[in-house]
Amino acid sequence: MSKPNKKRYRLSEVRAQYAEAVGGENVEFEGPGGEIYTMPHPLFAPKEWKEAVDEADDDEGQARAMLGEEQWAKFDAAGGDPTDLSLLNMALREDMQGSLKNGRPTRSSTSSASTRKR
Repeated sequence: MSKPNKKRYRLSEVRAQYAEAVGGENVEFEGPGGEIYTMPHPLFAPKEWKEAVDEADDDEGQARAMLGEEQWAKFDAAGGDPTDLSLLNMALREDMQGSLKNGRPTRSSTSSASTRKR
C-alpha cells in the first residue's frame, strides 16, 4: 500500500502568491496635492504596525500609525483627512477578501508559479 501524498508548502511561494493576489506587500496611494505615500499592506505589515493601528483611539491616531510620523506630518500639512486613511484601510481589507477565493489566492495566468515547469 502506498503512502498518501503529503502536500509540502514553500513559505516563500505562499507569500509570493498572496502578495501577487493583493497587489504587493506595500500599498501606495495618492494623497492631497498628488503626493505619493507608502505603507505596508495590512496582510504583510509587521506586528508593531498592526498593533499600533488597532490600538489607536481615533482616526488621527490610526492614520499616524499607518503612515509613520514623517509621512503623517506631510499628509497633515497638505490638508489630508485622517478619516480617508481609515477608509483606505477598510478598502484594502475588502479588496483583500475579494482577491482571495476560499481563503487562498487565485493564481493569475501570468503567475510565475503557473508558468513553472512541472
